[in-house]
Amino acid sequence: MFAADRASRGLGIDVLEQGVGTAVLRMTVTGSMVNGHGIAHGGYVFLLADTAFACACNSHGPVTVAAGADISFVAPAHEGDVLVARAEERTRYGRSGLYDVTVLRDDEVVAEFRGRSRSIRSTRS
Repeated sequence: MFAADRASRGLGIDVLEQGVGTAVLRMTVTGSMVNGHGIAHGGYVFLLADTAFACACNSHGPVTVAAGADISFVAPAHEGDVLVARAEERTRYGRSGLYDVTVLRDDEVVAEFRGRSRSIRSTRS
């Protein structure tokens, strides 16, 4: 799935680790990702977390999409910061699941994300 994700790959996001229900991704904040306040635009931080969520929830095989997601921004990120998103499955039930993603700069939490997934078909085409 990630190999076909041109949006995430185009932003320089790398998959560091992937397992069943888990994923760890990395992205460096570039100058084009900084908003008028001089901090990383929240949309880019969300995109990194959402991509980690997508990798984790699609690790089981069926095509799975986001049914919804929430994010809490805890600390600002700046140009040059290397952000790491750690996604972990909390539970799966039927065709749905819950996943938590922590976005870190070194050991500092930048954002906490909760994603709700939904499997839409049994296999990828």
